[in-house]
Amino acid sequence: MITTIRKSMAAKRDAISKDEQGFTLIELLVVVLIIGILAAIAIPVFLGQQAQAKDSAAKSDIGTAKIALISYATSNNGLYTSLTLPLLQTNGYSATAGTGTLSIKGTTTAGTFCIAEPSSTGNIFYITESGGVAGGTTTSACPATYTVSIL
Repeated sequence: MITTIRKSMAAKRDAISKDEQGFTLIELLVVVLIIGILAAIAIPVFLGQQAQAKDSAAKSDIGTAKIALISYATSNNGLYTSLTLPLLQTNGYSATAGTGTLSIKGTTTAGTFCIAEPSSTGNIFYITESGGVAGGTTTSACPATYTVSIL
């Protein structure tokens, strides 16, 4: 009786092990294809979000620079003739790592300025004393009337 049970259990184990074969090549190819399609959808979306984040950092930087510039001018009788980047930083400006080089242009009229900063995405954003952030892809983002470089 015990030998019959053992033989029956051994036969059952052999039958189970023979049925376990794994995945077929077609099943594996279908899974790889599905993963490829999902990656093709997700990667461009991720890259677009990165570009938007870089542009937002550049816009934020020039907004902060405008506030620091006005703060500096307020401390100096409305003038910013001897402005340097360290003086701007002592008035609250702090650049985001990886953003472009800040350039500030002004006219001889006190309180008239344009701050521009290129983003690493190729866009150039600028802000003037009387406006908000604007941008484009030109190499000279500030209007032509601003010619005197402060920094």
